[in-house]
Amino acid sequence: MIRFEHVTKRYADGTTAVDDLSFEVAAGELVTLVGPSGCGKTTTMKMVNRLIEPSAGRILLGGEDIAGVDPVELRRRIGYVIQQVGLFPHRTVLDNTATVPHLLGVKRAQARARAAELLDLVGLDPKVHGPRYPEQLSGGQRQRVGVARALAADPPVLLMDEPFGAVDPVVREHLQNEFLKLQSQVNKTVLFVTHDIEEAVRLGDRIAVYGQGRIEQFDAPAAVLGAPATPYVADFVGADRGLKRLSVTPIEESDLDQPPVVHLDDSLATATRRLSAEGARWAVVLDREDNLHGWIPADATERAGTVREHARRMEAWLPVGASLKQAFATMLQHDAGWIAVIDEDGEGRFLGVLTPARLHEALRRSIDADGRKVSRTEVAVETVG
Repeated sequence: MIRFEHVTKRYADGTTAVDDLSFEVAAGELVTLVGPSGCGKTTTMKMVNRLIEPSAGRILLGGEDIAGVDPVELRRRIGYVIQQVGLFPHRTVLDNTATVPHLLGVKRAQARARAAELLDLVGLDPKVHGPRYPEQLSGGQRQRVGVARALAADPPVLLMDEPFGAVDPVVREHLQNEFLKLQSQVNKTVLFVTHDIEEAVRLGDRIAVYGQGRIEQFDAPAAVLGAPATPYVADFVGADRGLKRLSVTPIEESDLDQPPVVHLDDSLATATRRLSAEGARWAVVLDREDNLHGWIPADATERAGTVREHARRMEAWLPVGASLKQAFATMLQHDAGWIAVIDEDGEGRFLGVLTPARLHEALRRSIDADGRKVSRTEVAVETVG
Protein backbone atom coordinates (compact mmCIF):
# COMPACT_ATOMS: atom_id res chain seq x y z
CA MET A 1 0.00 0.00 0.00
CA ILE A 2 2.79 2.47 0.95
CA ARG A 3 6.26 2.07 -0.52
CA PHE A 4 9.34 4.23 0.03
CA GLU A 5 12.02 3.90 -2.64
CA HIS A 6 15.38 5.46 -1.73
CA VAL A 7 13.73 8.52 -0.22
CA THR A 8 15.95 11.32 1.11
CA LYS A 9 15.02 14.64 2.69
CA ARG A 10 17.82 17.18 2.81
CA TYR A 11 17.27 20.80 3.84
CA ALA A 12 18.96 23.90 2.45
CA ASP A 13 21.32 24.17 5.42
CA GLY A 14 22.67 20.70 4.63
CA THR A 15 20.75 18.86 7.35
CA THR A 16 19.67 15.39 6.25
CA ALA A 17 16.47 14.45 8.04
CA VAL A 18 15.89 11.18 6.15
CA ASP A 19 18.65 9.35 4.31
CA ASP A 20 17.99 6.85 1.50
CA LEU A 21 14.92 5.31 3.12
CA SER A 22 13.35 2.20 1.56
CA PHE A 23 10.57 0.15 3.14
CA GLU A 24 7.03 -1.01 2.45
CA VAL A 25 3.83 -1.09 4.48
CA ALA A 26 1.28 -3.71 3.43
CA ALA A 27 -2.41 -2.99 3.10
CA GLY A 28 -4.14 -3.24 6.48
CA GLU A 29 -0.83 -3.21 8.38
CA LEU A 30 -0.14 -0.99 11.37
CA VAL A 31 3.51 0.07 11.38
CA THR A 32 4.94 2.11 14.23
CA LEU A 33 7.85 4.46 13.61
CA VAL A 34 9.80 4.84 16.83
CA GLY A 35 12.95 6.66 17.79
CA PRO A 36 14.31 9.67 19.67
CA SER A 37 13.37 13.27 18.85
CA GLY A 38 14.88 14.53 15.62
CA CYS A 39 15.50 11.09 14.11
CA GLY A 40 13.29 11.65 11.04
CA LYS A 41 10.19 9.62 11.88
CA THR A 42 7.72 12.54 11.67
CA THR A 43 9.44 13.79 8.51
CA THR A 44 8.92 10.33 7.03
CA MET A 45 5.23 10.41 7.80
CA LYS A 46 4.69 13.98 6.55
CA MET A 47 6.21 13.08 3.20
CA VAL A 48 3.38 10.57 2.68
CA ASN A 49 0.77 13.36 2.53
CA ARG A 50 3.22 15.86 1.00
CA LEU A 51 3.29 18.23 3.92
CA ILE A 52 7.03 17.81 3.33
CA GLU A 53 8.45 17.10 -0.13
CA PRO A 54 11.32 14.61 -0.49
CA SER A 55 14.63 15.75 -1.97
CA ALA A 56 15.17 12.43 -3.76
CA GLY A 57 13.49 9.08 -4.28
CA ARG A 58 9.79 8.43 -4.57
CA ILE A 59 6.82 7.37 -2.47
CA LEU A 60 4.08 5.20 -3.90
CA LEU A 61 0.57 4.92 -2.52
CA GLY A 62 -1.36 1.97 -3.89
CA GLY A 63 1.21 1.74 -6.68
CA GLU A 64 0.83 5.41 -7.67
CA ASP A 65 3.69 7.90 -7.35
CA ILE A 66 2.29 10.61 -5.07
CA ALA A 67 4.52 13.22 -6.71
CA GLY A 68 1.99 13.29 -9.56
CA VAL A 69 -1.05 13.74 -7.31
CA ASP A 70 -2.45 17.14 -6.34
CA PRO A 71 -1.43 17.63 -2.66
CA VAL A 72 -4.85 18.84 -1.55
CA GLU A 73 -6.58 15.92 -3.24
CA LEU A 74 -4.00 13.54 -1.77
CA ARG A 75 -4.58 14.80 1.78
CA ARG A 76 -8.31 14.31 1.47
CA ARG A 77 -7.63 10.65 0.73
CA ILE A 78 -5.42 10.17 3.78
CA GLY A 79 -6.56 10.36 7.40
CA TYR A 80 -4.28 12.43 9.64
CA VAL A 81 -4.27 12.47 13.44
CA ILE A 82 -1.87 14.63 15.45
CA GLN A 83 -1.11 15.02 19.14
CA GLN A 84 -2.78 18.43 19.40
CA VAL A 85 -5.85 17.05 17.55
CA GLY A 86 -6.43 20.32 15.65
CA LEU A 87 -10.21 20.53 16.03
CA PHE A 88 -11.93 23.73 14.94
CA PRO A 89 -12.90 25.47 18.21
CA HIS A 90 -15.92 27.27 16.70
CA ARG A 91 -17.52 24.10 15.32
CA THR A 92 -19.37 21.37 17.17
CA VAL A 93 -17.91 17.92 17.58
CA LEU A 94 -20.35 16.55 14.99
CA ASP A 95 -19.45 19.23 12.43
CA ASN A 96 -15.73 18.80 13.13
CA THR A 97 -16.06 15.10 12.38
CA ALA A 98 -18.04 15.77 9.19
CA THR A 99 -15.46 18.23 7.81
CA VAL A 100 -13.71 16.08 5.21
CA PRO A 101 -16.82 14.37 3.74
CA HIS A 102 -18.37 17.84 3.39
CA LEU A 103 -15.25 19.12 1.57
CA LEU A 104 -15.49 16.12 -0.76
CA GLY A 105 -18.98 17.17 -1.80
CA VAL A 106 -21.06 14.89 0.41
CA LYS A 107 -24.37 16.48 1.33
CA ARG A 108 -24.46 17.99 4.80
CA ALA A 109 -27.10 15.62 6.18
CA GLN A 110 -25.25 12.57 4.86
CA ALA A 111 -21.90 13.83 6.17
CA ARG A 112 -23.38 14.45 9.62
CA ALA A 113 -24.96 10.99 9.64
CA ARG A 114 -21.57 9.46 8.83
CA ALA A 115 -19.98 11.58 11.56
CA ALA A 116 -22.52 10.32 14.10
CA GLU A 117 -21.71 6.71 13.16
CA LEU A 118 -17.99 7.32 13.65
CA LEU A 119 -18.42 9.08 16.99
CA ASP A 120 -20.32 6.03 18.18
CA LEU A 121 -17.56 3.79 16.78
CA VAL A 122 -14.89 5.58 18.84
CA GLY A 123 -17.00 5.38 21.99
CA LEU A 124 -18.64 8.81 22.07
CA ASP A 125 -22.43 9.09 22.14
CA PRO A 126 -23.26 11.41 19.21
CA LYS A 127 -26.41 12.65 20.96
CA VAL A 128 -24.42 13.64 24.03
CA HIS A 129 -21.09 14.73 22.55
CA GLY A 130 -22.08 15.73 19.01
CA PRO A 131 -23.55 19.14 19.95
CA ARG A 132 -20.64 20.04 22.23
CA TYR A 133 -17.63 22.15 21.33
CA PRO A 134 -14.01 20.95 21.66
CA GLU A 135 -13.37 23.02 24.80
CA GLN A 136 -16.16 21.09 26.54
CA LEU A 137 -14.37 17.76 26.07
CA SER A 138 -11.57 16.10 28.00
CA GLY A 139 -8.22 15.51 26.32
CA GLY A 140 -9.02 11.87 25.74
CA GLN A 141 -12.41 12.72 24.23
CA ARG A 142 -10.85 15.27 21.88
CA GLN A 143 -8.37 12.64 20.77
CA ARG A 144 -11.24 10.26 19.97
CA VAL A 145 -12.89 12.98 17.89
CA GLY A 146 -9.61 13.44 16.03
CA VAL A 147 -9.55 9.74 15.14
CA ALA A 148 -13.21 9.83 14.09
CA ARG A 149 -12.58 12.86 11.86
CA ALA A 150 -9.60 11.15 10.23
CA LEU A 151 -11.79 8.16 9.39
CA ALA A 152 -14.77 10.17 8.15
CA ALA A 153 -13.96 9.94 4.43
CA ASP A 154 -13.09 6.22 4.82
CA PRO A 155 -9.45 6.70 3.74
CA PRO A 156 -7.37 3.61 3.04
CA VAL A 157 -4.37 5.16 4.84
CA LEU A 158 -4.18 6.68 8.31
CA LEU A 159 -1.22 8.76 9.52
CA MET A 160 -0.93 9.22 13.28
CA ASP A 161 1.70 11.53 14.79
CA GLU A 162 2.04 10.78 18.53
CA PRO A 163 -1.76 10.97 18.86
CA PHE A 164 -1.91 9.84 22.50
CA GLY A 165 1.15 11.68 23.76
CA ALA A 166 -0.71 14.61 25.35
CA VAL A 167 -2.91 12.62 27.75
CA ASP A 168 -2.16 11.04 31.10
CA PRO A 169 -0.88 7.43 31.28
CA VAL A 170 -4.21 5.91 32.35
CA VAL A 171 -6.16 7.59 29.55
CA ARG A 172 -3.37 6.81 27.13
CA GLU A 173 -3.54 3.08 27.85
CA HIS A 174 -7.31 3.16 27.46
CA LEU A 175 -7.04 4.98 24.11
CA GLN A 176 -4.46 2.47 22.91
CA ASN A 177 -6.79 -0.40 23.80
CA GLU A 178 -9.72 1.26 22.06
CA PHE A 179 -7.65 2.03 18.98
CA LEU A 180 -6.56 -1.60 18.65
CA LYS A 181 -10.21 -2.66 18.82
CA LEU A 182 -11.11 -0.02 16.24
CA GLN A 183 -8.29 -1.08 13.91
CA SER A 184 -9.53 -4.67 14.05
CA GLN A 185 -12.83 -3.38 12.65
CA VAL A 186 -11.72 -0.78 10.09
CA ASN A 187 -8.45 -2.49 9.00
CA LYS A 188 -6.68 0.64 7.78
CA THR A 189 -3.08 0.91 6.62
CA VAL A 190 -1.50 2.91 9.44
CA LEU A 191 1.78 4.74 9.97
CA PHE A 192 1.99 5.56 13.69
CA VAL A 193 4.76 7.81 14.98
CA THR A 194 5.82 7.53 18.63
CA HIS A 195 8.92 8.02 20.75
CA ASP A 196 7.70 5.42 23.27
CA ILE A 197 9.02 1.90 22.61
CA GLU A 198 6.32 0.34 24.82
CA GLU A 199 3.59 2.02 22.76
CA ALA A 200 5.32 0.97 19.55
CA VAL A 201 5.53 -2.64 20.73
CA ARG A 202 1.97 -2.70 21.94
CA LEU A 203 0.36 -1.29 18.80
CA GLY A 204 2.53 -2.21 15.85
CA ASP A 205 2.27 -5.22 13.56
CA ARG A 206 5.83 -4.21 12.70
CA ILE A 207 8.19 -1.61 14.14
CA ALA A 208 10.63 0.65 12.33
CA VAL A 209 13.32 1.64 14.85
CA TYR A 210 14.98 4.85 13.70
CA GLY A 211 18.54 5.94 14.22
CA GLN A 212 19.53 9.29 12.73
CA GLY A 213 17.55 9.50 9.52
CA ARG A 214 17.76 5.76 8.91
CA ILE A 215 15.85 2.66 9.97
CA GLU A 216 18.09 0.48 12.13
CA GLN A 217 15.61 -2.42 12.29
CA PHE A 218 12.24 -3.08 10.65
CA ASP A 219 10.66 -6.16 12.14
CA ALA A 220 7.88 -7.65 14.27
CA PRO A 221 7.76 -6.33 17.85
CA ALA A 222 8.79 -9.66 19.35
CA ALA A 223 11.81 -9.86 17.05
CA VAL A 224 12.92 -6.31 17.86
CA LEU A 225 12.76 -7.10 21.57
CA GLY A 226 14.15 -10.62 21.35
CA ALA A 227 16.83 -10.15 18.72
CA PRO A 228 17.90 -6.50 18.32
CA ALA A 229 19.68 -6.11 14.99
CA THR A 230 22.31 -3.64 16.21
CA PRO A 231 23.78 -2.41 19.49
CA TYR A 232 21.88 0.84 18.89
CA VAL A 233 18.54 -1.00 18.79
CA ALA A 234 19.45 -3.03 21.88
CA ASP A 235 20.28 0.16 23.74
CA PHE A 236 17.13 1.93 22.54
CA VAL A 237 14.68 -0.82 23.52
CA GLY A 238 16.39 -1.08 26.91
CA ALA A 239 17.93 -3.68 29.15
CA ASP A 240 14.43 -4.64 30.29
CA ARG A 241 13.43 -5.73 26.77
CA GLY A 242 12.70 -9.21 28.13
CA LEU A 243 9.99 -7.71 30.33
CA LYS A 244 8.68 -5.63 27.43
CA ARG A 245 8.50 -8.78 25.35
CA LEU A 246 5.95 -10.21 27.76
CA SER A 247 3.41 -7.81 26.27
CA VAL A 248 3.83 -9.21 22.74
CA THR A 249 4.12 -12.91 23.58
CA PRO A 250 0.74 -14.65 23.64
CA ILE A 251 -0.29 -17.59 25.78
CA GLU A 252 -0.40 -20.76 23.68
CA GLU A 253 -1.98 -24.08 24.58
CA SER A 254 1.45 -25.72 24.51
CA ASP A 255 2.45 -23.47 27.45
CA LEU A 256 -0.16 -24.95 29.78
CA ASP A 257 -0.03 -27.57 32.51
CA GLN A 258 -2.89 -29.99 32.98
CA PRO A 259 -3.91 -30.22 36.65
CA PRO A 260 -6.49 -32.59 38.14
CA VAL A 261 -10.01 -31.76 36.98
CA VAL A 262 -13.31 -32.49 38.70
CA HIS A 263 -16.90 -31.62 37.82
CA LEU A 264 -19.57 -29.85 39.80
CA ASP A 265 -21.70 -32.93 40.31
CA ASP A 266 -18.83 -35.23 41.31
CA SER A 267 -18.86 -36.47 44.87
CA LEU A 268 -16.15 -35.24 47.19
CA ALA A 269 -15.00 -38.85 47.50
CA THR A 270 -14.39 -38.92 43.73
CA ALA A 271 -12.50 -35.65 43.97
CA THR A 272 -10.37 -37.01 46.82
CA ARG A 273 -9.38 -40.07 44.81
CA ARG A 274 -8.43 -37.92 41.82
CA LEU A 275 -6.32 -35.55 43.88
CA SER A 276 -4.65 -38.41 45.74
CA ALA A 277 -3.82 -40.23 42.52
CA GLU A 278 -1.96 -37.17 41.21
CA GLY A 279 -0.56 -35.99 44.51
CA ALA A 280 -2.18 -32.58 44.02
CA ARG A 281 -3.31 -30.00 46.56
CA TRP A 282 -6.13 -28.59 44.43
CA ALA A 283 -8.23 -29.31 41.35
CA VAL A 284 -9.96 -27.21 38.72
CA VAL A 285 -13.75 -27.43 38.78
CA LEU A 286 -15.70 -27.62 35.50
CA ASP A 287 -19.38 -27.76 34.61
CA ARG A 288 -20.99 -30.43 32.42
CA GLU A 289 -19.79 -28.70 29.22
CA ASP A 290 -16.19 -28.57 30.52
CA ASN A 291 -16.44 -24.82 31.01
CA LEU A 292 -14.43 -23.27 33.80
CA HIS A 293 -16.35 -22.90 37.04
CA GLY A 294 -13.77 -22.56 39.83
CA TRP A 295 -11.39 -24.64 41.91
CA ILE A 296 -11.40 -26.77 45.05
CA PRO A 297 -8.58 -27.32 47.59
CA ALA A 298 -7.69 -30.81 48.78
CA ASP A 299 -8.76 -30.14 52.35
CA ALA A 300 -12.32 -29.37 51.20
CA THR A 301 -12.66 -32.84 49.66
CA GLU A 302 -12.36 -34.51 53.06
CA ARG A 303 -15.98 -33.61 53.84
CA ALA A 304 -19.24 -35.16 52.68
CA GLY A 305 -21.33 -33.96 49.74
CA THR A 306 -20.56 -32.85 46.19
CA VAL A 307 -17.94 -30.64 44.62
CA ARG A 308 -20.60 -28.03 43.85
CA GLU A 309 -21.13 -27.36 47.56
CA HIS A 310 -17.46 -26.58 48.23
CA ALA A 311 -16.08 -25.20 44.95
CA ARG A 312 -14.49 -21.76 45.14
CA ARG A 313 -14.84 -18.94 42.68
CA MET A 314 -12.07 -18.63 40.08
CA GLU A 315 -10.74 -15.06 39.97
CA ALA A 316 -7.45 -15.56 38.13
CA TRP A 317 -8.15 -16.56 34.54
CA LEU A 318 -7.50 -15.37 30.97
CA PRO A 319 -8.33 -16.50 27.43
CA VAL A 320 -5.67 -18.25 25.37
CA GLY A 321 -3.93 -15.67 23.20
CA ALA A 322 -3.76 -13.09 25.97
CA SER A 323 -0.25 -11.78 26.55
CA LEU A 324 2.20 -13.15 29.08
CA LYS A 325 2.24 -9.64 30.56
CA GLN A 326 -1.48 -9.90 31.24
CA ALA A 327 -0.91 -13.33 32.77
CA PHE A 328 1.84 -12.03 35.05
CA ALA A 329 -0.28 -9.03 36.07
CA THR A 330 -3.25 -11.30 36.82
CA MET A 331 -1.11 -13.52 39.04
CA LEU A 332 0.10 -10.48 40.97
CA GLN A 333 -3.34 -8.91 41.22
CA HIS A 334 -4.88 -12.02 42.74
CA ASP A 335 -1.76 -13.22 44.57
CA ALA A 336 -2.17 -16.45 42.61
CA GLY A 337 0.37 -19.21 42.03
CA TRP A 338 -1.28 -20.03 38.70
CA ILE A 339 -4.03 -18.83 36.39
CA ALA A 340 -6.64 -20.80 34.50
CA VAL A 341 -6.73 -20.42 30.70
CA ILE A 342 -9.91 -20.78 28.67
CA ASP A 343 -10.66 -20.87 24.94
CA GLU A 344 -10.28 -17.64 23.00
CA ASP A 345 -13.88 -17.38 21.79
CA GLY A 346 -14.98 -16.69 25.33
CA GLU A 347 -17.19 -19.72 25.75
CA GLY A 348 -15.25 -20.64 28.88
CA ARG A 349 -13.97 -24.09 27.84
CA PHE A 350 -11.05 -24.92 30.10
CA LEU A 351 -7.70 -25.53 28.40
CA GLY A 352 -5.18 -25.74 31.25
CA VAL A 353 -3.27 -23.60 33.74
CA LEU A 354 -0.28 -21.32 33.42
CA THR A 355 2.22 -21.29 36.27
CA PRO A 356 5.13 -18.86 36.79
CA ALA A 357 7.58 -21.56 35.71
CA ARG A 358 5.64 -22.24 32.52
CA LEU A 359 5.32 -18.50 31.86
CA HIS A 360 9.11 -18.21 32.03
CA GLU A 361 9.54 -21.18 29.70
CA ALA A 362 7.06 -19.64 27.23
CA LEU A 363 9.06 -16.42 27.14
CA ARG A 364 12.34 -18.27 26.59
CA ARG A 365 10.84 -20.43 23.84
CA SER A 366 9.44 -17.36 22.12
CA ILE A 367 12.83 -15.63 22.08
CA ASP A 368 14.61 -18.78 20.86
CA ALA A 369 11.95 -19.40 18.20
CA ASP A 370 12.40 -15.93 16.74
CA GLY A 371 16.15 -16.32 16.69
CA ARG A 372 15.93 -19.66 14.89
CA LYS A 373 12.91 -18.69 12.70
CA VAL A 374 10.83 -21.65 13.87
CA SER A 375 7.58 -22.06 15.79
CA ARG A 376 7.56 -22.08 19.58
CA THR A 377 6.46 -25.72 19.67
CA GLU A 378 9.75 -26.68 17.96
CA VAL A 379 11.86 -25.17 20.76
CA ALA A 380 12.84 -27.11 23.86
CA VAL A 381 14.21 -25.25 26.85
CA GLU A 382 16.35 -26.63 29.62
CA THR A 383 14.99 -26.21 33.12
CA VAL A 384 16.65 -26.40 36.49
CA GLY A 385 14.72 -29.05 38.27
